[in-house]
Amino acid sequence: MTVLNYGMIGCGMMGQEHIKNIKLLEYTRIAAIFEPDQDMRAAAKQLAPEAKFEPSIDALLGRKDLDCLVIVSPNFLHARQLKLIASLNPLPILVEKPLITNPDDATLIKELTENYPKPIWVAMEYRYMPPVAKLISEANALSGGVKLLTIKEHRFPFLEKVNDWNRFNENSGGTFVEKCCHFFDLMRLIMKSEPLRIMASAGQTNNHLKEKYNGRTPDIWDNGYVIVDFESGSRAMLELCMFAEGSTYQEEISAVGTECKVECFVPGPSRFWPTHLGPAPTPRVIVSPREPKGPKILDIPVDTQLLQAGDHNGSTYYQHQKFQQVVLGNQQPEVTLKDGLIAVQMGMAAQEAASQSRIIDFSINK
Repeated sequence: MTVLNYGMIGCGMMGQEHIKNIKLLEYTRIAAIFEPDQDMRAAAKQLAPEAKFEPSIDALLGRKDLDCLVIVSPNFLHARQLKLIASLNPLPILVEKPLITNPDDATLIKELTENYPKPIWVAMEYRYMPPVAKLISEANALSGGVKLLTIKEHRFPFLEKVNDWNRFNENSGGTFVEKCCHFFDLMRLIMKSEPLRIMASAGQTNNHLKEKYNGRTPDIWDNGYVIVDFESGSRAMLELCMFAEGSTYQEEISAVGTECKVECFVPGPSRFWPTHLGPAPTPRVIVSPREPKGPKILDIPVDTQLLQAGDHNGSTYYQHQKFQQVVLGNQQPEVTLKDGLIAVQMGMAAQEAASQSRIIDFSINK
């Protein structure tokens, strides 16, 4: 089988998770890395000693041996890097979310959708968490069609990133874009419908208020609610709290139809689970039919090796399994540029709805 040579753009915390999971696959090689931060380069070198570190993206793109690229740079760089790759060396790409942080860059994404000659996959790891994947695959059939969807994430605050870029909306796109585009993607996927109206309430209640960067206090929100009405008449809600890391489960998803409720429960990163509490919680799915009553609990364990390779319950590995097949020409991307763009636009609409205390008509995005 062909050995695929990967080029990495960015190797911070998430980039290192990508490297670990790519190396778990057979017939893959980290051939080249561009990472401007010295500490992150050193960490990446430990993980991929075979890789050559290039001094610029242009130099990386000038190589003739690369089969694909993985973009894991800070959010605000994704659009300009996609544009550069398209002009210099349009290889297959897996680009981390969020796809863009500036609404004006939607035009670029639409142009790439029409003209980019190779596949682009937008990284939405939450789709591939085993308990979430189980809910996605069965919720509509078991429930009689999902009418109400609730996604709750109670987790830890934003972690420290290189140059603290994630402390400010101008770099991240805002919490509903940076953190929550995953959940808006899940809403569209599970509901099988497009958003019609978005309303939200959110704020910065607890986190980062005592921090200062060049005299500035971070402005990222740490909690909020978002309600989305869909064209199908179904509706979904997101509940986010980023100062609730004491929870047993980090994500809880509830999908309810006329026949049944299907829920999944996902623990946070295993490295954060206190050892004195014993083994970390096992992910699970609960199926609760209306008739006959009697919830069924299904444990969905995740391979220990995959848990050790990242913070996303094995999903990064499963995502890269599929992306590898895309690069080999055996399948199409499951998360398209359109999916990535709409998820970000939903996050932007939620930011606007909360900031302006009004309902956003999302239909105008069409």
